Amino acid sequence: MIRSASRRGLVVLASLLFAGFVLTTPLRALAQSNSSSSSQIDIQNRGSDETEQRRRARIRMELAIGYFQEGRFSVALDELRQSLTADPNFAEAIGVLALVYMELGDKSLAEQNFRRALQLKPNDSDLNVNYGWYLCVNGRERDAIPHFLSAVKNPLFERPAVAWQNAGLCALKLKDLSLAETYFRRSYEVDPDGPITSVELARISYGRGEYERARFLVANINRDNTAYPASLWMGVKIARKMENRIEAEGLSSVLRRVFPNSPEAALSARGAYDE
Repeated sequence: MIRSASRRGLVVLASLLFAGFVLTTPLRALAQSNSSSSSQIDIQNRGSDETEQRRRARIRMELAIGYFQEGRFSVALDELRQSLTADPNFAEAIGVLALVYMELGDKSLAEQNFRRALQLKPNDSDLNVNYGWYLCVNGRERDAIPHFLSAVKNPLFERPAVAWQNAGLCALKLKDLSLAETYFRRSYEVDPDGPITSVELARISYGRGEYERARFLVANINRDNTAYPASLWMGVKIARKMENRIEAEGLSSVLRRVFPNSPEAALSARGAYDE
């Protein structure tokens, strides 16, 4: 339901779009991400303490999220403008507006609206994670990481694993492997089933020659429906190092069959195991 997703448009993607990482979720699918505990509490209390002005603004925002999911960006923008006409200080709607501008590639307006939303709600975890992600994918990694760390300070935030994971991804962009590992480990402690965190930790272990550990980290991911090209390809490389030809061939077959157009499938077809 759109209503239950009213703040879900403010939860960051599970992966970041930059060299070496796979974008597994379209930006507009953010509206179906998990919401925070604080947003659930807000939904429960809405009927008793929400003003009529905020109620009208929220309804428009929820409609905007639905249109955003459908890729109808101009309609989403119109609904958000109406939301903010009803309530100009509705930080959640401003945050969704920033996400729409991100999808449209308008960095200036995305930045402007993220900053405005955070001025209104500086401790909002969802806003901090999303703005941190925006900064990270735009080459401002050192500015991004503090926003992820700010997000996890909130004990009601339900997705701290995402914040720790994205901090790790930003640290990788800074080529700080030690810091990245620290953040990935924190993410793994919270959510050991997170596919991206597991693969990145496996990649680190693989680089150290810790193949058993690396295999353990990706095995669960590749056994269920969270497998994705990077996890399968990592599994192939690990199996080859461990001289498990049957496992390597099986994972390669799945990779080429399920993700035939992925860069990893092309590497597999070429036998480019060291790239």
